[in-house]
Amino acid sequence: MDHSLIESLKRQAAERAATLVRSGMRLGLGTGSTAAHFVDCIGEKARDGLDVICVPTSERTRLQAEGWNLRLSTLDETPELDLTVDGADEFDAKLRLIKGGGGALLREKIVAAASKRMVVITDASKEIAQLGRFKLPVEVDRFGLNATRRHIEDAAQTCGCHGPIVLRKAEGDRDYLTDGGHPIFDCDFRVIPDPDALAVALNAIPGVVEHGLFIGMASAVIVADAAGVRVVGKLEV
Repeated sequence: MDHSLIESLKRQAAERAATLVRSGMRLGLGTGSTAAHFVDCIGEKARDGLDVICVPTSERTRLQAEGWNLRLSTLDETPELDLTVDGADEFDAKLRLIKGGGGALLREKIVAAASKRMVVITDASKEIAQLGRFKLPVEVDRFGLNATRRHIEDAAQTCGCHGPIVLRKAEGDRDYLTDGGHPIFDCDFRVIPDPDALAVALNAIPGVVEHGLFIGMASAVIVADAAGVRVVGKLEV
């Protein structure tokens, strides 16, 4: 699909999500190319008088929001949010997600968990029958990387997942580090037969800080495709 068309679809999904926002709301702002469109939509509405408090999920999103002069807060200052809008790398019919391609999975999950609702915005290419086509990010502590990788491999195999688990790299072949200073393993499973079981298994590994399986968190996914915008799940409260 043409890049400009994909960006247009992302913008349409973001505009639909922006209709959920009212003055006085406390918003979680996601990270990534689709979430960036939502930040732009909110910035434009704020310029026209919308008054909201926003908690960004990454430094990148914070800088974008500051560019729109949005009122920013932190979860320490604003621990309960009304709505978080974010993108996803994949989602299935049960609204289970893979997130973390942009490296912000830990903060994205913390912010989503602090929100009354999480709404995902995406184009139709992210909708799949079975999770796993996108490499599953697993954020880990830097101590004992090889030991943690082995535990991840064992947990994955127990859950029927097989494939290379590779440390993410940044420019110059440096280890990629999240905003929190953690490395990420990208797990190329292709198919995750039981995402719920894998999430539980990964949660039990001491060296795992967080993983990119978002299960039971999204209340709706707004999907834009050539036919228009549709909603999977429950959009309204």
